[in-house]
Amino acid sequence: MEAKKTVLTYEGLKALEEELQDLKVNRRRENAAKLAEAREQGDLSENAEYDAAKDEQRDIQNRIDQIEALLKNVEVIDEDEADINTVSIGCKVTILDIEYEEELEYKIVGSTEATSLGGKISNESPVGKALLGHKVGETVVAETEAGGKFEYKILSIEKSNS
Repeated sequence: MEAKKTVLTYEGLKALEEELQDLKVNRRRENAAKLAEAREQGDLSENAEYDAAKDEQRDIQNRIDQIEALLKNVEVIDEDEADINTVSIGCKVTILDIEYEEELEYKIVGSTEATSLGGKISNESPVGKALLGHKVGETVVAETEAGGKFEYKILSIEKSNS
């Protein structure tokens, strides 16, 4: 079975690479210092600082492993080449929530870099999936897993870096 591709923009790829570098260089060094300090306190069997530092060490390594696994099967989307005739990954789309008569602006990204508070929605989310491939002026229906339906009208599509 082929591993699932990780879809990223160049911005998302750069952010993951920077996080990986920080984890490997800075966070590991800081953690090693905490472990050494905790060891100097003597009996490790009842040393809360040592236990906390070991937990942090495990968390750091888990995140490193997770990022490395994502980067092994990455597909980078060139936002400069995003087709702005239809909604696609890497574009910025302005939509109208028909029920609430509210304009929303989202950048369509891969699931790894999606942050709804940052205005980035996943191509795999109900709204992202519903928008993909549609044009300005079209109305789409996004269905949630809970069975809710939301209608959106596409107002504009542009390159996300414009």
